Order: sequence, then C-alpha cells, then structure tokens
Amino acid sequence: MSDAEFPGIGELMPHDGPMRLLSRVLGHSPESTRCELAVAASALFRDDAGAVPAWVALEWMAQCIAAHGGLVALAAGRKPPSGVLVGARSLAVTETTFGCSDNLTVSARFLGASGALVSFACEVEEQGRVVVQGVLSVFVVDER
Repeated sequence: MSDAEFPGIGELMPHDGPMRLLSRVLGHSPESTRCELAVAASALFRDDAGAVPAWVALEWMAQCIAAHGGLVALAAGRKPPSGVLVGARSLAVTETTFGCSDNLTVSARFLGASGALVSFACEVEEQGRVVVQGVLSVFVVDER
C-alpha cells in the first residue's frame, strides 16, 4: 500500500488534539504497522528546555498499536476499537530526550493475544537507529 491508501491517523484511533502524536501510517500488514511522528507534535510533554522526555515513547508506541488495531478492524469491516495500555516489559531506552525537530518512526508487531489482552513488540527509530524498544500489553476495551 502507498501512503495515500492508508486512512488518516484520526480515523484509526480515538486520540485527538494535542494527544494525537503520530503523523501518518508508513506501512501495514496484518502482523505489524509502522508510523511516522514529528516530535514537535508532542509539545504537550516538552520539558523546560523544550525537549520531549524519552518516556513519552511509551505513548508513541501505544498509539502505533492503536493505529494497527484500527487498520485491522477497518479491513474486517468493523470500527476501530478502544484500548488501554496496561504494561510494558523488556523496555530499553538509549536516549533521555528527543528534540522538537526530530522525526521518528515507530513500529508495532503483533505477538499474541489472550482474550482482550494483546501484546506487541514495539520500536522507535531515529534515522534508522533503534532508540526505544519494548513489549507493550494493551487491553482492548470495546469497539466504538
């Protein structure tokens, strides 16, 4: 699929306004999704020096999971579901902050599910270098 074939981020998840942190979907398959983000969109989380703390990457990864869930649901003729981030494990972070001019990619790869609890291996990349990675678990709440 080309970029033009993917729905806008706003159609894939409930996040809106300053909480919509992803820019667009770059790639998708039934097993994984890759998105782009401009760190400047995370202005709500800037510290006093104007940088965005690395812990915000958890939200970037969770939103990539939401985009993935939205794409999978739309492909099946359903509405994108809502979900809640419930945990992260094996988290590795190599940066402490990100500059507002940074453009990053974030990916989520489906690992498995147990009922409404789903797990994804996620990564955040800066210029092809993995700077954050971990396994996130999300509880799918409902279909909107």
